[in-house]
Amino acid sequence: MTDDTVELDEHRGMAAQKATESRRLHLREFQDAQAALQRRQEELEKLLLAEPAETWPEAAAKAQYLIQLFAATPEARDPRRKRLIANALEDFSRLCLQEKEDA
Repeated sequence: MTDDTVELDEHRGMAAQKATESRRLHLREFQDAQAALQRRQEELEKLLLAEPAETWPEAAAKAQYLIQLFAATPEARDPRRKRLIANALEDFSRLCLQEKEDA
């Protein structure tokens, strides 16, 4: 056994090397996009935590955000929970629109 590493790409055809490089590039792009999404989510959460809601629509926006986070979890895949989530989000939208019309 030796300590020398073997460069596997040298032993594959050009098409396979290009395919591998393409996958690596897509993976880096995906990781970069995930990191950017994480940063934007952290910024949004800082804004949501900065001050208490002053109106029902502001409170509803915070609740909608939390419900959407929950909707992305495995627990939310249950059909009954999906209906509850959809109904709650529709209620918030309808009630916020109603409040705007009444104002």
